[in-house]
Amino acid sequence: MSCIGDTPPSASDPAQDGPEGRTAVNDVAVTKTSWTKTLDRTQWRSLLAANLGWLFDGFETYALILTAGVVLRQLDPSAPVSQVSFLTGATIAVTLLGWGVGGILGGIFADYFGRRRALLTSMVLYALFTGLTAVSWSWTAFLVLRFITGFALGSEWGTGTSLVAETWPKHARAKAAGFMQCGLGLGFFVASACWYFVAPLGAGSWRYMFLIGVLPALFALWLRRKVPESEQWASAHRQRAELRSRGADELTAHEKSFTRLTLRQIMVDPKLRKLTILGSLMSLVTTLGWWGISTWVPAYVASRAAASGHSAVSWASGAGMIYNAGAIAGYIGFGFIADKIGRKPAVMLYFGLSLVLTPVLFLWTHSLGLIVVVLVVNGFFTLGQYTWMPVWLPEFYPTHLRATGAAFVFNAARFIAFLGPLTSGAIISHLGGYGIAATTVGLIYLLGLAVAPFCPETRGQQLPD
Repeated sequence: MSCIGDTPPSASDPAQDGPEGRTAVNDVAVTKTSWTKTLDRTQWRSLLAANLGWLFDGFETYALILTAGVVLRQLDPSAPVSQVSFLTGATIAVTLLGWGVGGILGGIFADYFGRRRALLTSMVLYALFTGLTAVSWSWTAFLVLRFITGFALGSEWGTGTSLVAETWPKHARAKAAGFMQCGLGLGFFVASACWYFVAPLGAGSWRYMFLIGVLPALFALWLRRKVPESEQWASAHRQRAELRSRGADELTAHEKSFTRLTLRQIMVDPKLRKLTILGSLMSLVTTLGWWGISTWVPAYVASRAAASGHSAVSWASGAGMIYNAGAIAGYIGFGFIADKIGRKPAVMLYFGLSLVLTPVLFLWTHSLGLIVVVLVVNGFFTLGQYTWMPVWLPEFYPTHLRATGAAFVFNAARFIAFLGPLTSGAIISHLGGYGIAATTVGLIYLLGLAVAPFCPETRGQQLPD
């Protein structure tokens, strides 16, 4: 193919004969060509679809973080002021629980019914229920709708991750994962920008934020018409159907893995079980670290701004945009770093610097000017580390189990990580400070540094079949 090299291999060179020789030559040729020139329109469309799905998820998530306190004061004005932080954490926790359940079930759905269909279904359901959130009439109704919206949000990540991993070549797969994951930061950034203009519109301004979340429904038709199904999934799906038509006694152990429930298979197979446990522990680190720490960034910066005589609302919105500008760079940067030095060193780099930067931001930085600088660097690592999951997890699992495995690891952590906002909220309510709460929860990064070395290095390898 002319797109991967200028000069064909010499027919007289025996080292280049055979499939392994040709693969080596192609890999060398790819390194001499801009990685973007080896891609086609279908691959870019798959990435755009996954990125948009994650962007809308990011918007919805950060809209909740920015507005939860306002919603609580309007829908439940009798709530004690001292309990606002705790109840805000509880609201986020409910969304996380719904996200976890929906994410795991969505991954299973994507392995049986296709990546594109799962992504389309999730996007439509999310748009519907976030729109209904805008008309919540009580705090209870708001919590119920947040759980259902979280359920719909959950499956977009695992589905988009599998679609991108299966359609992009190995030399660009990590970079694509970084661009996909940056959709979350873009969504956060857009939510912060929208809240900057919407917040002054009055007590009901939070309703406009959730109405904006209906927009993903407009992209459903484009997704259905322009984004093709993963060929790898289609092949695995045909193989599953063929194997199920045969008797169980005729199947090998590997073939039987196609006929078992996908969630059961990632737990039964010893190798996959080990990878699932290791991945889940690291996912817990990233998820609990972010939800238990970074969700308080706007509130912390707002408190520092108010103490300095500045607008708390304006600084909260600005902090979200600044923080997520660093996060977007971190998402994208991780993909390039992981391709350069490997998956394992990249993950440990991000975990280590997140551990250090948490007390730097919340305990040792008080000047608003310096906070802006630290926010960018902190966002690069604490939020940017999420990219390890779309980069590394698809390389753990074979195609017929990929969405289930990746979605389980990504989402199961939420069943424990929901304690992060509750714990931080309780510490803040009782001790009255963000620094102690953030630093305490931030110790979770030590677990990530202990677990990562036991995971396999997969840089430059083909996806398992």
